[in-house]
Amino acid sequence: MKKKLITYSMLALGLFLTTGCTKNFDKLNTDPTAFSATNFDPNYLLTTAQLDYTGSQDFSYDTWRADLIYCSTFMQGFATAIGYWAGDKYQSNPEYLAAYWQSDNGLDGAYYEQVRPIVDMVTTTTNEPQYNNLHQIGRIMKALIFERITDLYGDVPYSQAGEGYYGKILFPVYDKQQAIYTNLISELQDATSKLNPSGDIPTGDAIYHGNIAEWQKFGNSLLLRVAMRLSKVDPATAKTVITSLVGKTFASNADDAFFVHDATGGRPTVNRVSQVLQGGPENQYVKWSQTFIDLLQGKTLPTDPIAAVPDPRLSIISVANYTIGTPASGDTTPADQQGQPNGYDLNGGATTLGNAPGFISVAAYSCPPFSMTQMGTPTFILTYGETELLWADAAERFGIGGTAVSHYNNGVTAAMTYLSEYGSGTAAVPAGSVTTYLAAHPYPAAGGTAGLSATNTQYWILTNTMFDFYESWSNWRRTGYPVLNPVVYPGNATNGTIPRRFPYPLIEATNNPTNYTAAHNAVPGGDTMTGHVWWDAQ
Repeated sequence: MKKKLITYSMLALGLFLTTGCTKNFDKLNTDPTAFSATNFDPNYLLTTAQLDYTGSQDFSYDTWRADLIYCSTFMQGFATAIGYWAGDKYQSNPEYLAAYWQSDNGLDGAYYEQVRPIVDMVTTTTNEPQYNNLHQIGRIMKALIFERITDLYGDVPYSQAGEGYYGKILFPVYDKQQAIYTNLISELQDATSKLNPSGDIPTGDAIYHGNIAEWQKFGNSLLLRVAMRLSKVDPATAKTVITSLVGKTFASNADDAFFVHDATGGRPTVNRVSQVLQGGPENQYVKWSQTFIDLLQGKTLPTDPIAAVPDPRLSIISVANYTIGTPASGDTTPADQQGQPNGYDLNGGATTLGNAPGFISVAAYSCPPFSMTQMGTPTFILTYGETELLWADAAERFGIGGTAVSHYNNGVTAAMTYLSEYGSGTAAVPAGSVTTYLAAHPYPAAGGTAGLSATNTQYWILTNTMFDFYESWSNWRRTGYPVLNPVVYPGNATNGTIPRRFPYPLIEATNNPTNYTAAHNAVPGGDTMTGHVWWDAQ
């Protein structure tokens, strides 16, 4: 559907409504009679939570450090030789690994900027019939927010999170991830079922502008993703939940959920990924990885020639001899694209980038084009392409919801044609090119692991082009696809294995010592980057 661009100039208003659990509790929490659903419009809180889900307003530190520095390079979507991009070489930077959770000062990160406003909104709209749809959308947003937090860290504060204001809980327990997922499923089922297309129209909804039918499909599509996370650890529950969703999820790219940013509003309103990629050395030194570009070109080895039918997205999402964020043209010829290998630096030694096989120049490596990195481009939250590829996975594993072939074809088609949603200057892949590609790269006739590999490799390509590297990493941990060769770099923190989770922020040992210690000691494999979250069963 057509999304409405909303200019967010007064979003700080929602941030005064503090309910977090931080060391600044006494400064952040105010008179409980100061606002309620009767004297304050809770729609502001929905807008704030949606905006902040796209990234922190404080120079996008969560996006910069978690999504880009770590997740994008773990997944070999991006590669860079910049020294502080620790994820490219599996190095540990505790401050960066904590950035998504919360900064040391407690004033940005997911718990401060996303959890607080959404808990406020859900609480203040409870038993307020005039806000029924707003309340249910808030519950769905809360599930979306916590899905990512728990996917990154594992057991996290959930049931008591954000209750410093209402429940006077200053030291929230860390809920087990299994319990969190059980509740996410229940919340999504209940909230989606209670949405009423004839009811209130939330005015603070910046994603679907109050279209309740779209939120019903979004809630069910998110539930599909949540249930599929359990495919390795609890397939019986996954199958039961997914069976109930047949025919209720996204039906086309018109259902895609994305947040349109405002390029004129400064830090609070611009696209977070673009803000990072256009700043500092990132605009010259962050590149698509060799793994990613080689796969799109159809190569098995970097020295192979480009395939007769390469991925038609190449000329749209990749450009060589280009500086990110500039309107100047570069080279978009598919055969000329070259991804940068992960695991190299600029230190002048054996691992310096100039020693990489096939090195020509830094500029020759491919990167995203201007059309995908403008300050006003959207942040994609959940797409039809992802949903169809999840259905293909479910059809192969569980025999649910149609054929894997049909869903695979739908998913790949959507993953190519959605690119026009980036806006000005970005074209969709022509229908004929999609057909030609699918004929050359069909769903494997043997199905089974070959089918799962093909499906989830396409999912990886799609989420990489969405810059949703959080999701690329989560789905890779769930499925193991695509098969990636780990980076081997001297002094890495994982013994040369691809990381599986973020360690807990060290500041939690001071802020919430008892509950932190219990969670820290309970992580399977240890509270390190090589530990595992519950659903990532080994």
